[in-house]
Amino acid sequence: MKLTVLFDESCKYWIGVIEQEEQGRLRACRHIFGNEPKDSEVLEFVSEKMMKLISLTTVETNAKRSKNTRVNPKRLARQASKEIAQRGLTSHAQEAIKLDLESRKLQRKMHNRQQILEENERKYQLRVQKAKKKHRGK
Repeated sequence: MKLTVLFDESCKYWIGVIEQEEQGRLRACRHIFGNEPKDSEVLEFVSEKMMKLISLTTVETNAKRSKNTRVNPKRLARQASKEIAQRGLTSHAQEAIKLDLESRKLQRKMHNRQQILEENERKYQLRVQKAKKKHRGK
């Protein structure tokens, strides 16, 4: 399991990305910290909330393993330095989080559409009742 805390440029908040790989499946989720979290806040999150969060709100994708072939030591050192310089998110984790966001977006759209239809039906019924009252002369 891996927790990466980073600053998200798009929403201007500090977020934590949790990645867990088990049985060839990658599970990932995102937690928004808000302002830059202190070490104590991160430790509290890891000890109390992280396991609940990964079990409740996760998206799974297939994790692709690289081949276990012998790599030139110089190439390995270059790859390690590039990986350290990276922001820390894997493309699989980004894909999983994006899928989760898309699914929640679709659910929100369906829910909002249903509410609009119910509101329109309620307004229509009120208009019909009002017209009946006027027709009766009240």
